[in-house]
Amino acid sequence: AQVNPQAELFVQDYMRRHAGHLNKMKGWGQPYFNLIESVLLQYGLPRELKYIAVIESNLSTAATSHKGAGGPWQFMPHTAREYGLQVLPYNDERRDYYKSTHAAARYLLTLYRDLKDWLLVMAAYNGGPGRVYSAIKKSGSRNFWNLQYYLPEESRTYVKRFIATHYIME
Repeated sequence: AQVNPQAELFVQDYMRRHAGHLNKMKGWGQPYFNLIESVLLQYGLPRELKYIAVIESNLSTAATSHKGAGGPWQFMPHTAREYGLQVLPYNDERRDYYKSTHAAARYLLTLYRDLKDWLLVMAAYNGGPGRVYSAIKKSGSRNFWNLQYYLPEESRTYVKRFIATHYIME
């Protein structure tokens, strides 16, 4: 597999630090990957998008960010509700694998319909579509590699983490 030269050093460093953990996850995470893949296929989405849940939460339903995102797909409450999930103290569907994966698939499909580029979708999943549209406008490009420095560092790194995780897991 070829890696974009602009991501190569990042991927090599990421592999050195995380390959052991990710290779173990291939085994114990297989039931989760099977469920996620079956949902993604229902929406006509690439099966590789399952690695978003790896990056976001290490496949953990209990994961919660310091900003309030929760579940394996790390939905913020507003986005979760927008995509049909209940977010209540006694019933937080962001933590339901099946329901949250359907919501994530719908969200990814919406992002792809708007952005028409998977690397831009990754950046938007991480930092919000508004930041990606702003980067497109400022850079004059819809190519991630050309506009990446108009995005927050976290979003640039997120895309490269996805590439590296995909590389290791495949």
